[in-house]
Amino acid sequence: MEPEQKSNGALVGLVVIIIILVLGGAYLWKNSMKERAKLENTNITSSNTDDSIDLNAEIDSLDLESLDSEI
Repeated sequence: MEPEQKSNGALVGLVVIIIILVLGGAYLWKNSMKERAKLENTNITSSNTDDSIDLNAEIDSLDLESLDSEI
């Protein structure tokens, strides 16, 4: 009788599955970071534009003639 040989097939399969899961997780994480950066950039750009419009309107509405009358 021959001694039983242990098969490492299950261990190799498990290692391959774990590597695929780790790589997939890293890929999804990178993509989500890129999407978040894009959203933040668009929000910053649009809020800066809105802020500059608001500031310009406020500057235009200031009454500078009455500033020196109080002195």
